[in-house]
Amino acid sequence: MKKIIQISSLAFSLMAVMVFSGCATTQAHIPLSYNAQTGVSKLTEAQTVMANVVVSDQRADKTSVGAKKNGYGMEMASIIATNDVAELVKSAIVTELADRGFNIGTNNAASIIAELNTFRNDFKIGFWSGDAVAQVIINVTVKSQTGEIVYSKLISGQGENPHIQIASGENAEVALDAALKDAMDKMFGDKAFIEALLKPAKPLVTLSSTEAKGLPQ
Repeated sequence: MKKIIQISSLAFSLMAVMVFSGCATTQAHIPLSYNAQTGVSKLTEAQTVMANVVVSDQRADKTSVGAKKNGYGMEMASIIATNDVAELVKSAIVTELADRGFNIGTNNAASIIAELNTFRNDFKIGFWSGDAVAQVIINVTVKSQTGEIVYSKLISGQGENPHIQIASGENAEVALDAALKDAMDKMFGDKAFIEALLKPAKPLVTLSSTEAKGLPQ
């Protein structure tokens, strides 16, 4: 009886390995996407602010966004995005800015400089199933119209596609899209980020010539 149980356990383990591995030796090409936040209100002050978005891809590996794994947890074929990842991040930022009423352009603009450090999925292998866990890390700096740094923060977004049976590109795609959304939620949910962008909208207080004459020399 004990031997039967051992054989059954071994059979189930081998089956789980085979199922999770799938076509692990074939590259996957996936279209990543971003769904804009809902229920966003336009900011009155933002209508007078011009914002310029610059995204640079600082990832060590710019060719892939992850790798398939076999049932033993070994990385196999690459998972490659069919669209430009840095351009996707830029588009996401521009979309959220526009939805809040900011003008997009380069003339006399506040600059949002985003350095993309990480955009990658990793599969976590379990006994019966696994998880696709993705991370997006962006170093965000905001410069005023005069070039002054008014905001700087490392934004980290996480996404997960749990309880999956195959370490496929499609399963990684779900986690990666979720990670980008989480990063945008955190960036635009940061009051300091929005306030830094709105600084150019606040006019300098100037004195009239009559008021200036009354000041002590």
